[in-house]
Amino acid sequence: MKNHFGFAFTLILLLITCCISCNQEKEVDSKKSDYTRVLTEGRYNVAFLIMEGTYNTEFTAPYDIFQHTKFRKGIKAMNTFTVANTYDPITTFEELRILPDYNYLLDSLPKIDILVIPSAEHHLDSDLEDIDMLDFVKKVDKHALFMTSHCDGAFVLAKAGLLDSYWSTTFPSDIDTYRDMFSHLKVKDSVLFVHDGKYITSAGGAKSFEAALYVCEYLYGKEIAESIAGGLVINWQLENVPKFISQ
Repeated sequence: MKNHFGFAFTLILLLITCCISCNQEKEVDSKKSDYTRVLTEGRYNVAFLIMEGTYNTEFTAPYDIFQHTKFRKGIKAMNTFTVANTYDPITTFEELRILPDYNYLLDSLPKIDILVIPSAEHHLDSDLEDIDMLDFVKKVDKHALFMTSHCDGAFVLAKAGLLDSYWSTTFPSDIDTYRDMFSHLKVKDSVLFVHDGKYITSAGGAKSFEAALYVCEYLYGKEIAESIAGGLVINWQLENVPKFISQ
């Protein structure tokens, strides 16, 4: 009798565990959007790493530039998409809500050729303790063509240990904090962006446009970069931009 009771009790526990597991999976699945980002083959895949408190301009400026490449003929254009650690909408610092295209913790991601790290509200503190996010950045770095940051996004690249041998920059008023936190780094100030190796770091803000246009000029040439800039009513002349490009 006792054996029958024990077997029944074990069976009930297994059923309860299975139900809980199924409900958890359904809860995760329910957060996924029915929308799927369509990526065109033969393009550069450009991922934008967003999180709570992301600043609009550092996200939208490079997104606008890179997204417009698909309207130019004769080039390898860019697929642009967002990645986050959730399927839920991300709320930016300015309270814009963005629905991520991919959850880097759960999804199988396409190969990322260019990672863009816009600045976020907590890139100088709590975000730098996010081990999962830092591991994701390190993983992407292994195969990416470019790793780029805007404003305080450089703190993420630095915390991940990716800028140890390279020159970089960040938001002008955070340069001193950057140098104090990462005293071993080679830091440039009084420039709008720095390009060293595959790392491009920018001062951010509205000048995020310039750093993104530089990437386009590097990949596609001056004519295409000027065409994209003109479409966004930006006066683009690379030679007039304060910059540091390591040879």
